[in-house]
Amino acid sequence: MADKNYEFSVGKRKEAVARLRLYSNSLPEVTGEDVKKGEMFVNGKKIENYFSGSTAKATYEEPFKITNTLGKYTLTVKVEGGGPKGQMEAFIHAVARVLSSLDEKNKQILKKKGFLTRDARVRERRKVGMGGKARRRKQSPKR
Repeated sequence: MADKNYEFSVGKRKEAVARLRLYSNSLPEVTGEDVKKGEMFVNGKKIENYFSGSTAKATYEEPFKITNTLGKYTLTVKVEGGGPKGQMEAFIHAVARVLSSLDEKNKQILKKKGFLTRDARVRERRKVGMGGKARRRKQSPKR
């Protein structure tokens, strides 16, 4: 079996799951392009194209900025399930977990900011006889 040249981590939020590989030295082969150090790829696309907008950029760069690791690592991420916001939060959870495994100082910083906490709130399931909604019931007669 070949030696792995990356750190692996999983992040979750609602229905979204992010599986992350963090490369520090060797660079991965992604979409046949030359990969530079510090680039991030989500589902084969550059992260700027997958999570577009300046607000999203500030959100996904925050764990790197507070640990002073922005541009030091190359990431590849597979994200599935959920919506855009849930996928973003799953990505951040995975990043925080892998950065905390690299350095104990990072773990304390990320825990203080709340990035290592798994947000366990999930969608409520639909109940039988509720007309397709989780809590909707038939209106009872007044008299």
